[in-house]
Amino acid sequence: MDSLCVELATGRLEVQIKRAAFPLEHLCGFAARANPKRGFLFVSKVLGKHWPARPAAMEQIHRYLAQALKLDQGPWLLVALAETATGLGQGVFEALLEQHPEAPALFLHSTRYRLPGCRSLAFQEAHCHAPDQILYEPLDPEHQRRFTEARELILIDDEISTGATLCNLAAAYRARAPHLQRVHFVTITDFSGQASAAAFSKRLGLPLTLISALEAEIAFSPAPGLADLPPPNAVGDNRRRLDQLATTGGRFGISQGFPLRETDVAALVADLPREAPLLVLGTGELMHPAFRLGRALERAGHDVHVQSTTRSPILLGADIRQRLIFKDNYGEGIPNYLYNVDPNAYARIILCHETPIDSLNTARAGLGTHCLPYQALPNGDAA
Repeated sequence: MDSLCVELATGRLEVQIKRAAFPLEHLCGFAARANPKRGFLFVSKVLGKHWPARPAAMEQIHRYLAQALKLDQGPWLLVALAETATGLGQGVFEALLEQHPEAPALFLHSTRYRLPGCRSLAFQEAHCHAPDQILYEPLDPEHQRRFTEARELILIDDEISTGATLCNLAAAYRARAPHLQRVHFVTITDFSGQASAAAFSKRLGLPLTLISALEAEIAFSPAPGLADLPPPNAVGDNRRRLDQLATTGGRFGISQGFPLRETDVAALVADLPREAPLLVLGTGELMHPAFRLGRALERAGHDVHVQSTTRSPILLGADIRQRLIFKDNYGEGIPNYLYNVDPNAYARIILCHETPIDSLNTARAGLGTHCLPYQALPNGDAA
């Protein structure tokens, strides 16, 4: 069994690897955060969130996890957790559709944005800086039918440690789903250890499978004084109007792949040579369009990385080497961050967004004159 010890500013993290389809260093690094609930963070290198990732490496993980899913009769409901796993979940969903094009599948992702008049269920991500999560029911009648009649529930997150958040969501959803027969937890890295699939199954009262690219056990020894550190605020005014957010994405349910406009792909880089380094940058929960755009550019021969801004406050050090801070484009009144990115290292930064363009002024100023905004999903007003 391989093992390593990571010294962080907030304590010591010990990792023992039990099974790995990919090397640990290929999948993730580590960082510290000033959070007395959890003083460490797994910095995924194939997620496109806190570390610039190659689109092909991200796609490899999507397909690996989708191929590991063994599903029976539909409908199938796939749900990804905001904000970190929204892109991962939609990537797994699209990879699953490649294998089963006619499958009665539906994808949703949770959100932290409250929208009046929309039916939803709430659950807690207790260890997070912003613990309140919301899952909206679909707006489309056929999508609503699949949501209510799903027999298989696939919950997707970038990592699992205690599994409590996924269990909270599964329990909340089960109250709305009388036909539910089985649950799947899907993740890149599984650190749940003794909290096995059997334990999760017993807790939920349903058969459960746990799918990951790596299994390991972790032990964290907090540094003295960690419990006394006040966590940075990551909870803002998250009330939104429908005309401020896209209604065509995963928040309200989708049953097909992302409709990437091929003419946009070419136009965004028409004046650049193929060897020019590109960063395709998502914003907050809007991650998947950045991946799809980045993968299309990569297939066309461009040098591309993908990443996203985040509300998650992480300490500098370990695998967090740089940090930019912006006013958030969702109007919550809390800082947003971009990690491990030097804007000067890229010939162009394509900033994917759903919010109105004037909400990006601070981010665009911080990213430099070679930043080009791209409205990947129109908000309700533009639609």
